[in-house]
Amino acid sequence: MKAAIALAGLALAAPLAAQAGDAPFFVQEKGKGYASLQDAVDAIGGGSGTILIAPGTYRQCAVQEAGQVAYVAREPGSVVFDGGICEGKAALVLGGRAARVEGLVFQNMRVPDRNGAGIRIEQGDLIVSESLFRDSENGILSAEDPSGTVRIDRSTFSGLGGCEEDHGCSHGLYIGDYGELIVTRSRFERGTGGHYVKSRAPRIEVTGSSFDDTQGRATNYMIDLSNGATGAISSNVFVQGRDKENYSAFIMVAAEGAEHDSAGLAVTGNSAALASGVERSTAFVADESGGTLRIEDNRLGAGIARFEKR
Repeated sequence: MKAAIALAGLALAAPLAAQAGDAPFFVQEKGKGYASLQDAVDAIGGGSGTILIAPGTYRQCAVQEAGQVAYVAREPGSVVFDGGICEGKAALVLGGRAARVEGLVFQNMRVPDRNGAGIRIEQGDLIVSESLFRDSENGILSAEDPSGTVRIDRSTFSGLGGCEEDHGCSHGLYIGDYGELIVTRSRFERGTGGHYVKSRAPRIEVTGSSFDDTQGRATNYMIDLSNGATGAISSNVFVQGRDKENYSAFIMVAAEGAEHDSAGLAVTGNSAALASGVERSTAFVADESGGTLRIEDNRLGAGIARFEKR
């Protein structure tokens, strides 16, 4: 956690107008540009550094094995990583102390096991802001790091996920046994299967975000807290679409076993509705944890029950 907070300032340590020359990947602290993203990451090594990335579309990828690295678009939204995969996992495979991703676009991430992602976070803290994940199998996928925190702010996850009989499911955002997942001011839309957010972290915070399933295809839950969690889901907008593989709930708690305490989980101040022309019965929150949840002050449209105990 401390590493991620310290890293947040790296991208602001010097002007973004650093003289990078013609090299697309410029390590700010070293004052040197590199032709490949991997070379720039390797130049930082076990230290701390910011890679400023020039506008363009890249079929590159990189593996970070150590250190604290910030991956920052010189112009937010102008840097597109298109289909480049490392280790059969993701465009960015992050296994260092911490990483920050700012202003990047990830698209067309696909691998033979149907688990390709824009970012694969293996360990350490991760901060993602102003980034777009689209038309891939997963947006962000994590391994396990119970001491780590994943923070996502002002980012969009679009056209992600899928479930295939021989490969299991992929999701818009899938966080494994991490310490905490925090999502703020972000958008999830146009899912193509699986869940929009699936998390096994014992603590969750999703606030000020939108889940637009109106153009979703064969989707499941909007938020799946697979093993239960405490924290807050508040001030979000949810719209459930017509084409669902599972429409039984918007938010599901502990569907795969109550490994974490969910007592006190607060689901408050949200808005939820069915898409125009959709008529069905569903639950806003469904729970298998057995904990006492706090579900208050939510605005629910026709056909949506406040709570269902399973």
